[in-house]
Amino acid sequence: MAVGLSAAAVAAALGTVPAQAAGPGVIPVVEESGHAPSEWRLKDTGVPDVRFRGLAAVNRHTAWVAGSKGTVLRTADGGRTWADVSPPGAGELEFRDIEAFDGRRAVVLAIGEGEASRTYRTEDGGRTWKETFRNPDPKAFYDCLTFFDHRNGLAMSDPVDGKYRILSTADGGKSWKVLPNKGMPEALPGEAGFAASGQCLVSNGSRDVWLATGGASRGRVLHSADRGLTWRATDLSIPAGDPARGVFGVAFRDRTHGIAVGGDYRAGQASPDAAAITADGGRTWRRSATPPAEYRSGVAWLPGSRSVALSVGPTGTDVTLNAGRSWRKIDGGSYDTVDCTADFGCWAAGEKGRVARLEF
Repeated sequence: MAVGLSAAAVAAALGTVPAQAAGPGVIPVVEESGHAPSEWRLKDTGVPDVRFRGLAAVNRHTAWVAGSKGTVLRTADGGRTWADVSPPGAGELEFRDIEAFDGRRAVVLAIGEGEASRTYRTEDGGRTWKETFRNPDPKAFYDCLTFFDHRNGLAMSDPVDGKYRILSTADGGKSWKVLPNKGMPEALPGEAGFAASGQCLVSNGSRDVWLATGGASRGRVLHSADRGLTWRATDLSIPAGDPARGVFGVAFRDRTHGIAVGGDYRAGQASPDAAAITADGGRTWRRSATPPAEYRSGVAWLPGSRSVALSVGPTGTDVTLNAGRSWRKIDGGSYDTVDCTADFGCWAAGEKGRVARLEF
C-alpha cells in the first residue's frame, strides 16, 4: 500500500537536492510527476504463523527478523529470499529483540520469566548460535537489548525487588553481567517495560541509553548517560494507569532529540496522546500537538533527517515531517516494529510473518 509521501515533501523535510546533484545519504527527487516512489513493499517470508517483533536492519539488502516459535530469519538480497537461521532447540522461545552488527554477527533476546529469558549470539550469519545468557532469577523478565557499538551493550529486565535490572556486555554479547542498581531509581507500582518492538531500550552514541516504561500510574522514560550505571526518570504525557498502556518505543536521532510512542495495545481501545518529543535528551518531554490517532509500538527516524520519522503499530503507519510535533496516517498495514539504515533501508515487521521494505 502506498505511503503517499510526495517528492516535494520528502525533499523539503530532508533538505534534498535534484537527482543529478544528489550524493550519498540523500533521497533524490526522481520523478517529474512530483511523486516519490515510496511505499511499503511486502517481502514474502514464508512463515505466516510467526509474529516478528524483533528487527535489525543492516542496510537496504540485509536485515534480520526475530519472533515467535523461536524463529530468526535473515535476508541478504533485499527480502527476495529469506534464510531460516533459527537457533536449534529454540522452538518454545519468544524472540522479541535482535541486534545485528552486520550480515554475519547478531545477538537475539528471548523473553519470559526465569530461564525463558535468554540471549544467543551468532558470528556466521546464523548457521550456528551460542547461548550466552540464561536468566537464573525467577523474578526477572528481560524485555529489550541495545548496543552502543559492536562490543558494548545492555539488556533490561522488568523491576526486580523494586528496580529495573540491567545486564551489560563488553564483548559483543559473548558474556553478560548484572550492573549494580544503586543508580537506578525506584520503579513505580505496577511499572514494567513492553517487549513489543525491541524499542523499550535504545541507545545513541557511545554512552546514552533510554528505557521506556508503562503499566503504572504514569508513563516514564529513564535516561542514562553512563551506559546504565545511573539513571534519571521523567514522566511523559502518554497515558498509562493500566497494564496495557504506556510508552512502548523510543527513538533518538542524536543524543538530544527523541520521539516516544505508545498508547493502549488492546484492539479497539482509545490511545490519546500516543506520542511525545524531547529536545534535551529526555530531561523534559512534551506531547505531540497532533499525535497518531491509534496505539503505536515502533518508531524510527529517516536517516540523515532532522524532521522525518515513521511510527508503526497493528493498525498502520504514521509519518511526521516536523520531528514528531504532528503525525498523519499513511498506511493501514499491521506492523509492530520499524528500523532504518544509513542507505535508506527502512524495514518494518509484524504479525503473520509480515516484513516490508520502504521503496523510494
